[in-house]
Amino acid sequence: MSTRHLLNNARSISSTTSPNRTLLLTFDAFDTLFHPREPVPNQYASTAHEFGLSRTAITPQKLKAAFKTTFREQASRYPNYGRADVLRGRYGGPKQWWEEVIRGSFKRTLAGTESRDARDITASTDPDPELPVGFVEALIELFAGAEGYTLYDDVAPFFTRMRELKAASMKGRFDRVIVGVVSNSDDRVPAVLKALGLRVGDLRADQDLSSGELPGFEQRKVRDMDSSQSSRSDVDLDFVVTSYEAGEEKPNRLIFDVAERQAKLLVPPGFGSGSWTRVHVGDDYAKDYRGALDAGWQSYLLRRGDGDGEEPGARSISSLTDLINELEID
Repeated sequence: MSTRHLLNNARSISSTTSPNRTLLLTFDAFDTLFHPREPVPNQYASTAHEFGLSRTAITPQKLKAAFKTTFREQASRYPNYGRADVLRGRYGGPKQWWEEVIRGSFKRTLAGTESRDARDITASTDPDPELPVGFVEALIELFAGAEGYTLYDDVAPFFTRMRELKAASMKGRFDRVIVGVVSNSDDRVPAVLKALGLRVGDLRADQDLSSGELPGFEQRKVRDMDSSQSSRSDVDLDFVVTSYEAGEEKPNRLIFDVAERQAKLLVPPGFGSGSWTRVHVGDDYAKDYRGALDAGWQSYLLRRGDGDGEEPGARSISSLTDLINELEID
């Protein structure tokens, strides 16, 4: 056997036995991939006026203050959309949570008070005579899709390029890229992303009572979360993990661990033992950047607006498209 043949054979063996390289790339959702088309108080006020509520009594400025107070108190009373109480059968989940925030915000605004004496107004789900029938439901529906939200300008170009690279079988640093979302949110995020034109896979958080069967906005069945599915070239986001389904919010390490566990379900048998690079990208320094680092991941702080992402020492980017070169994906 010739020396040349031996060398070629050795290269062939080396290429087939070398560890495969997988990039797990996750993104925050709100204020990273998408944002409200108009400020939330403006959209609340506009919808209220469409339902006949007073333009004098209901203004974006008044709603902004009322919403901030109500949201903070609701999050304190029912953390993570009331998940712990949902598991005990004491609470209805994200839909009830948001209904109470909406009702509480408008009650505060209409009452003209920001005092803490009004803090219990979010505890009731009884219809409020001051709010028109169907109004609360209309606001919930508004923020479930493209009517209330829009993608940042760099998002579509980034995912377009990622589709091209997947189609070309990833000629860069990695053999495989798995892309997901890790978000402190309820389970409407997949529907919002789909409505905004992104292709989203079916895999969510861990498939047990504490996640897949929790009452929420997204109606799913166990068969929709088939863990045997592989990462697909025809989706932009292979999976979505929300804090409501995972059980903890960023910066808690648990939600990052859940994301990694779900990502490994997408790797074909025998290919999961290679090297993994885990990277998270988001706009919040504490929750996204530090949370990912503390979980053992790499992270990038995404600057969305003036002054964002200027934390000393933080590795930051100003556009998602910067990641192509930063991570040597191309």
